Amino acid sequence: MNAWNHTNESNFMLMGLTDSKEIQLVLSVLFLFIYMATVLGNTSMMLIIHLDVQLHTPMYFFLTHLSFLDLIYSTVITPKTLENLLISRKSISFMGCFIQLYFFGLLAVTECFILSSMAYDRYVAICNPLHYPVIMSTRRCYALITVSYMIGATDASVTVFHISTLNFCKSKVIHHFFCDAFPILALSCSDTHDAEVTIFILAGFTVVLSLIPLSSSYVSILSTILKINSSSGKHKAFSTCASHLLGVTVFYGTMIFTYMKPSKSYSLGKDQVASVFYTIVIPMLNPLIYSLRNKEVKSAVLRLVKKGEDSQNFK
Repeated sequence: MNAWNHTNESNFMLMGLTDSKEIQLVLSVLFLFIYMATVLGNTSMMLIIHLDVQLHTPMYFFLTHLSFLDLIYSTVITPKTLENLLISRKSISFMGCFIQLYFFGLLAVTECFILSSMAYDRYVAICNPLHYPVIMSTRRCYALITVSYMIGATDASVTVFHISTLNFCKSKVIHHFFCDAFPILALSCSDTHDAEVTIFILAGFTVVLSLIPLSSSYVSILSTILKINSSSGKHKAFSTCASHLLGVTVFYGTMIFTYMKPSKSYSLGKDQVASVFYTIVIPMLNPLIYSLRNKEVKSAVLRLVKKGEDSQNFK
């Protein structure tokens, strides 16, 4: 990579979120709590779905992968952020930086398409329930997941390739708390126009290609729900997709705010706040959104607790 051939230093320096030692300490405690909650929440969600046979359905198949993505997604960013909050030299190797950028891109893009697949699943369940088992077959579910990961890997590979071929002969200080595309581009002394255009096109491709089936699904779902005569029927139908709709709104809102704009409009303060939200906070919120608002998950937890109590009593 040219990045290694045109520098005498082997590391980038991450500026982080603040220079204040007091605020750094507060943030380190807060982020540690959030990360522990993220690991516990997403691991528990995957375990509950695995152990409860009644949750072995397409919707929870996708939710398992969403929890897995959130767990790895947070792990790619948060531990390094915690380390840099607690030490004076906030460095990351060139290789480590591009590895972080790659996995961040892979996981973020994959999550977009898994959320889209979940919306399609809810569309079939509400608008075409009689054919649901046939349409949402195991083969189709695995195909949707495979395609999601493939698009994520391709998107991340192209992005990292374009950025890694640039020369970095300016300051090595990244004005961010992790290795994101636009802050890295700002350090290059090469012409970054092609890389910026590529990233913008890929971001647009990801948003449009995942939002079209997602929004189409919810338009059809809303139309179907409005045709239901009973208020209880409407409530039951809406409750099956309310959690997913909330998760989609939070995730896409922050991602679009950050990436669907030219790099020149990058704002350190505003974009860092948005980045903290979608890289650290949202992976913690998703298990809460999909469990606290989901009666099936609550019932599964109660069944597992009762099963555990019965096995203890039997002993």
